[in-house]
Amino acid sequence: MTTTDPRAKLPSAPPADNERLKDQSRYLEGTITSDLSDGLTGGFKGDNFQLIRFHGMYEQDDRDIRAERVEQKLEPLKNVMLRCRLPGGIIQPAQWLGIDEFATEHTLYGSIRLTNRQTFQFHGVLKENIKPMHQWLHKLGLDSIATAGDVNRNVLCTSNPVESGLHKEAYEWAKKISEHLLPKTRAYAEIWLDGEKVESTETTAPAPLPESVKSGDATEPVLGKNYLPRKFKTTVVIPPHNDVDLHANDLNFVAIGENGKLVGFNVLVGGGLSMEHGNTKTYPNTAKEFGFVPLEKTLDAAAAVVSVQRDWGNRSDRKNAKTRYTLERVGVDVFIEEVENRMGAKFEPVRPYEFTSRGDRIGWVQGEDKNWHLTLFIENGRLLDYPGRPLKTGMREIAKVHKGDFRLTANQNLIVANIAPRDKAKIETIAREHGLISDAVTPQREHSMACVSLPTCPLAMAEAERFLPHFTDKLDALFAKHGLQQEHIVLRITGCPNGCGRAMLAEIGLVGKAVGRYNLYTGGNREGTRIPRLFKENITEPEILDIIDGWLGEWVKGRLNNEGFGDFAVRTGIVKPVLDAPRDFWAA
Repeated sequence: MTTTDPRAKLPSAPPADNERLKDQSRYLEGTITSDLSDGLTGGFKGDNFQLIRFHGMYEQDDRDIRAERVEQKLEPLKNVMLRCRLPGGIIQPAQWLGIDEFATEHTLYGSIRLTNRQTFQFHGVLKENIKPMHQWLHKLGLDSIATAGDVNRNVLCTSNPVESGLHKEAYEWAKKISEHLLPKTRAYAEIWLDGEKVESTETTAPAPLPESVKSGDATEPVLGKNYLPRKFKTTVVIPPHNDVDLHANDLNFVAIGENGKLVGFNVLVGGGLSMEHGNTKTYPNTAKEFGFVPLEKTLDAAAAVVSVQRDWGNRSDRKNAKTRYTLERVGVDVFIEEVENRMGAKFEPVRPYEFTSRGDRIGWVQGEDKNWHLTLFIENGRLLDYPGRPLKTGMREIAKVHKGDFRLTANQNLIVANIAPRDKAKIETIAREHGLISDAVTPQREHSMACVSLPTCPLAMAEAERFLPHFTDKLDALFAKHGLQQEHIVLRITGCPNGCGRAMLAEIGLVGKAVGRYNLYTGGNREGTRIPRLFKENITEPEILDIIDGWLGEWVKGRLNNEGFGDFAVRTGIVKPVLDAPRDFWAA
């Protein structure tokens, strides 16, 4: 500990009720098992409603039919959304066929939803299918441990289809970090797998922990009996491509290579995007550079950062419990010093790196190993069979013949990776026949993304996923009007200010305020390294389109070289840049 314990700066307040819940949960077991057999409700009672999140699930209901069911004196159609743990987003074709089968036969909606956490979700799983779902995943070699709740969640890794050697090394570290920071409780196995062992993705023995990191709890040495104060997100990113949006995450490892080999990571801490409308104590922020660590100190650095947040994070106010608020409260230098104490080493100076792009390179690219990789644009990440576009069937047909792997991206797309040259034409034919490749998809559509929102997300204030396609149609018309058909603006839409759609790293971001109304932000950049600023609050779609129409006219006349719209908006004074989020994010 430092001489002056930064926890003393916290206001004197009782712990949030979630702290009681975790403390009394018997290491996340609760009474979930008995709740599963309660046929009087389709949901979970008491603490179990929150505890299932640590097992990768959220209880939801279909809000489109909620009022109708109330009139019929029925409870809402309760079900769960499950998010798989998939470090680095790599999944095998045989596993894909398995998740496709479950989605088709045992979910209300039949879809597979790719997320911007580089994994997939099942939506609409009824109570009687929850335990069979976990057992199904287990047989496929998958699980949903710690993909939600106050823990380190699914670890992202740049989906680099070109530099195969460097990507392979970075991906292996993403898996190691995931395993190192997982909860150690046996609750998942006991509840869902009847005590069967959950197979680790690591091939070596778990790395030892420095004594300075341990929580003092034998069961949970890294996370502690009460786990973390709030959710925690980690990435491994390979410059110059910021496809994982590192500034949306608490802990980031920026891969540094020399002569094509990974030598270590620059460590950045404290990014995050969630906020609350009108609450100036909440704000998005970019991550801070801590320094460089060689490969052998990577896991120690990860555990040290997590443990400092575990011990110093705000456990009284969950709205101020994320890592970025701890950094702001105690000071970056104090936090760094404590991390160095706990990992038993000093950070080296940051090695040079630069981000020049993000998003996904849609279409074919050939890797350095001469294999081909096909990135498929999946609008909103929703794989379903639509009229004339049987996307889900197409992916199933590809999985039947593909000999490489699939990579789910942090932008809700899918890479059919490691295709031998002789198989390239066959894969393309299947993809085109099922609408997975379309020459009609515009650059603007490829660079637009939305969270799930209505009808299943309980936090949603406005539409996002269902709003984006027709909104993009209207944007495409505006781009054509101004002769910008080959251009794009990074657009993100989220149904509430919780940040899932990453609107706070967009050039133009829409954040739901009420049904049919959004807050309009602009001034982020294409590289994903700047927070946008609020331009206008609580406006409708026609108002938004009218504003963007004017902006496009200004942009086409006054941009410099290939200047992105976000940079143009800042340079020309449409908005002031957000230079320091705590100080000026909420400033006019």
